[in-house]
Amino acid sequence: MSDALAGPDGALRCPWALSTEDYVSYHDEEWGRPVHGDDALYERLCLEAFQSGLSWITILRRRPGFRAAFAGFEIASVAAFTDADKERLLGDPGIIRNRAKIEATVANARVLADWAPGELDELIWSFAPDPDTRPAPAKLSDVPAVTDESTALSKTLKKRGIRFVGPTTAYALMQACGLVDDHLVDCVARKDTP
Repeated sequence: MSDALAGPDGALRCPWALSTEDYVSYHDEEWGRPVHGDDALYERLCLEAFQSGLSWITILRRRPGFRAAFAGFEIASVAAFTDADKERLLGDPGIIRNRAKIEATVANARVLADWAPGELDELIWSFAPDPDTRPAPAKLSDVPAVTDESTALSKTLKKRGIRFVGPTTAYALMQACGLVDDHLVDCVARKDTP
């Protein structure tokens, strides 16, 4: 028996996706879909870090503000942010005004600006587990918060100078960017739905 629930259109979805219309769209169109490109992955890494300790809906609803505040999450642009930019961000009501997370976002861009093009994409995707070794979850309790792969990804990113990326944040990144498919077995958004 699956935990999937019928949405307003009658389609079965992961239960968390049905609490708001914003979640339905995010669940159906983005979560678990492959994300590639250094800037796109940097954005997701930053948003997952900002989400730490908060609900994802808070971040999702402020994503346009985050994109505006952080130059569309273009790594080279954020890497050039000054102390004045950081102070500006601390006063921006369109984002989460957490000094440590803002500092980490800028510091991470500076680290990544020195990487070769495609290096972040290659590194993150190198931790994608073999999908054949991961049975489709039937219940929310079947979905882990941390895995061996997310722990290894976290350690590798930290060793390379990336901040605010613990194993739980790394796993949320893996879910959001499609490295793993944690849509429930009979969810309409599951890639391999029979």
